[in-house]
Amino acid sequence: MSSLIIGVAGGTGSGKSTFTNRIKNEFGDKVSVIYYDNYYKAHDDIPFEERKLINYDHPDAFETDLFIKHLKELREGRPIECPVYDYTVHNRSDMTVTIKPSDVIIVEGIMVLQNEQLRDLLDIKIYVEADADERILRRVIRDVKERGRDVEGIAKQYLTTVKPMHYIYVEPTKYLADIVLNSGMNDVVFDVIKIKIESHLRNAEQQKAR
Repeated sequence: MSSLIIGVAGGTGSGKSTFTNRIKNEFGDKVSVIYYDNYYKAHDDIPFEERKLINYDHPDAFETDLFIKHLKELREGRPIECPVYDYTVHNRSDMTVTIKPSDVIIVEGIMVLQNEQLRDLLDIKIYVEADADERILRRVIRDVKERGRDVEGIAKQYLTTVKPMHYIYVEPTKYLADIVLNSGMNDVVFDVIKIKIESHLRNAEQQKAR
């Protein structure tokens, strides 16, 4: 029985990670999480000041072929060496993280539903949405605390790439989702997905016992 793959998409600061973390906390090691953001392309040949100007909110910013390859390997029961992206230097780091396969895999990222090949691998497609003002406030807090950014730089990036790319590439994928929820804390959707996962895990255990 292959893994159940759940895609969690939505704009920056929409609540994707909140929802993903709730599922992960509920099921622990029975769920693996792979983040699309770790698959930003490496730019070792570009100086730091130029890397800061790259449009990271365009589909071309991601190494999607590698992401799809890794997701297929996880689905087939093989561990992967996931790249790690360092936001403080706008580049992929030298480190990797081993992700082990599991019966349930969550795929999270703003562009998860944008690519057709990737979308076709998903059993359940979820889109998390939130008001634009809420999303930008969450992004500012996150980028200052976790990514060493300054408010002026965050505002410039948001207005020049994040906002326009959201309306071109991210928000339209809402209509490709199986479920659209208005908050990462939506208990109704959480319970629905929880029941679906529990059913899949029971079926997987029964197959293993045969």
